Amino acid sequence: MPHHVIQFSGGAGSALTAVRVAERYPGEQVTLLIADTRVEDPDLWRFSKDVADLLGLELTVVRDGRTPWEVFADQRFLGNDRLAPCTYWLKQKPCREWMDEHAPPGDTIAYVGIEPNDRDRRRIAAIVRNWLPWRTEFPLADGPDATKDELLEEVRALGLRPPRLYELGFSHNNCFGSCVRAGHRQWKHLLATLPERYAHAEAKEEELRELLGDVAILRDRRGGTSRPLPLRELRLREQCAA
Repeated sequence: MPHHVIQFSGGAGSALTAVRVAERYPGEQVTLLIADTRVEDPDLWRFSKDVADLLGLELTVVRDGRTPWEVFADQRFLGNDRLAPCTYWLKQKPCREWMDEHAPPGDTIAYVGIEPNDRDRRRIAAIVRNWLPWRTEFPLADGPDATKDELLEEVRALGLRPPRLYELGFSHNNCFGSCVRAGHRQWKHLLATLPERYAHAEAKEEELRELLGDVAILRDRRGGTSRPLPLRELRLREQCAA
């Protein structure tokens, strides 16, 4: 019997991917596989359970046990929008280890919730390569166009309450709004909407700066130069401009 494994993130895209797969394969073996990075918004877990309950499934949770900040310290590298080792250590590696043990490649399809508004074909090709030898499918990316708002309306139509980060204006429901891959705009939004989470990230970045030197998640590229822009400096700029 084929095994259908949703690489579930707790976001709208992976939720609707899970719904489409479960509708297509009723009674088949479907797994909601999610990695615990230990820094997610608690409401991500509420939403994930709601999706699992809707589909009559259990969440299969894997974890490395560290936070992204601990990974950065261990790797002696602070993640940024170009390279984020936390993705590999906290998500890809634990999920792949679970797949190695429980999902034979010849009998398994992995599903990834790439959304229609984010279907960069080069990115999709890279995901396909990274998941080999498993076959990978992208139900949303292969479907009709849809905006994020339309996807969230579909989530609500299923009787699900979307994760609160979307309601707060974030485009993704990961890392409690403090993903190191985010740019200046999202970090400013985090400061404005969830200042306590910004303060936590700022403190963790300062700890890593003490360990690693003049590094930062963000960069200041004003004036034709590029230099590290610590979260503390960005916060002070925003406070002075207010």
